[in-house]
Amino acid sequence: MKIAIIGGGIAGLSAAFELEKAAAAGDVEYDLFESSGRLGGVIYSLPAEGCVVEIGPDSFVTEKTATSELCKELGIADQIVGSDDANRRTCILVNNKLVPLPDGLMFLVPTKLMPSITTPLFPLTTKFRMAMEFLFPPRPHVGDESVASLIERHYGKGMVDRLADPLLSGIYGGASNLLSAQSVLPGMVTMEQKYGSLGRGMLAMRSQANKAKKAAAKNPDKPAAPRPAPKPMFSTLRNGMQTLVDAIIQRIDNRRIHLHAKVETMQKSADGWQLTLLENGKQKTTTYDAIILAVPAHAAAAMLEDTDQTLAHELNEIPYSSSATVSMIYSEDEVGKLPEGFGFLVPASEKCSIMACTFVQRKFPARVEKGTAVLRSFIGEARNPDLFNSPDEVIIERVAEDMRNVLGITAKPKQWFVHRWYGGMAQYAVGHKQRIEKIKQLVETLPGLFLAGNAYDGIGVSDCVRLGQQMARTALKSSVATPVSVVSA
Repeated sequence: MKIAIIGGGIAGLSAAFELEKAAAAGDVEYDLFESSGRLGGVIYSLPAEGCVVEIGPDSFVTEKTATSELCKELGIADQIVGSDDANRRTCILVNNKLVPLPDGLMFLVPTKLMPSITTPLFPLTTKFRMAMEFLFPPRPHVGDESVASLIERHYGKGMVDRLADPLLSGIYGGASNLLSAQSVLPGMVTMEQKYGSLGRGMLAMRSQANKAKKAAAKNPDKPAAPRPAPKPMFSTLRNGMQTLVDAIIQRIDNRRIHLHAKVETMQKSADGWQLTLLENGKQKTTTYDAIILAVPAHAAAAMLEDTDQTLAHELNEIPYSSSATVSMIYSEDEVGKLPEGFGFLVPASEKCSIMACTFVQRKFPARVEKGTAVLRSFIGEARNPDLFNSPDEVIIERVAEDMRNVLGITAKPKQWFVHRWYGGMAQYAVGHKQRIEKIKQLVETLPGLFLAGNAYDGIGVSDCVRLGQQMARTALKSSVATPVSVVSA
């Protein structure tokens, strides 16, 4: 069997590693084609001043185990370090003051009334809505809606502006009025149908979990297992997320890697899939039994336009956001005493250029040299297009101004890094789940075609690893003559 992987990001690399193992064990050939000159996609780490600067994602969610399991298989599990959750606290910038999230707030749902009422984070109208929300009756599901619509119905616009928008901008790079509640917050949608009140639902789930633990502890036939240490919320690699990319590359036959290789045409034929590529200025055409498209949805759409216009249209309808990461390295004594926690989020209503700022030395102290502070900020094109498209020097000047106004930092950074990610994050807009189901049905009519990446079933690193692996395994089990399930939604 001969398989082509288009795209050398973490999804494509994860697929390639699966195929490399299969190639060593059986009659499998594969090629990985990447249009740029490097592998890893948005994962990109740089050493500077004894620290690790992440140009792209800085970590993965610990509970999603695909990345940690891959690290074990690659022999780099000893490089995994967790976030310092003893210092985990997030603040929201309100009227140019940093306000910590109140106790009892479970993601977007207040479960303790008094801390939510006494915090200056929310306006009085929102606090009144919080108290009344516990009386909400169950609500039948009537179709998808935006996250903003769901949260505003329960807690009012103040909760959307002060919490939902900045929090989801930090995770998804998108606005809550565009993101799908069904895809982004499926648990809350289900909770609303069952309990009505999200607060009651969260408390009920916590109560059920506590009862299960007590029941297990009282079982005389089963000795109580020692309570495991709590897992950190985030995990990363000591020397940067790039370590994962490098480890995969070392395990792949470099004859199978083709950089500067751009797909010109892709056509379904009786023999499989015919690819015409321009590789290092030379055109070549090869036929493969299967294709794994591990590229952004709009890039996949362009390649599939001549094969299935309906599928191409649906893929093109998945929106993407662009953002920039700005990392600034300081001497710790020059930044003074920073607020407690991992950093802060910025609502759109604040007069600030950035959407968020992470104190890397607090979140991952093992990656920052002692006596150094690394402040990592984010700029969204949708929120601040003029600044996003400005020269790097202008961006640094504006971010430094934010650091001065919010944190009182007047020193100049020892080093700074600006990187723009154009269309780097897929947006799960309202109707996303239904669109993915339609894409899945259309792909099933094209045997040998597989889709992977952050546009379909999860935006994080571990989601992309999982989907890349899954598509490779499914491709190996399939034959060109048999339609297969392609997108796991």
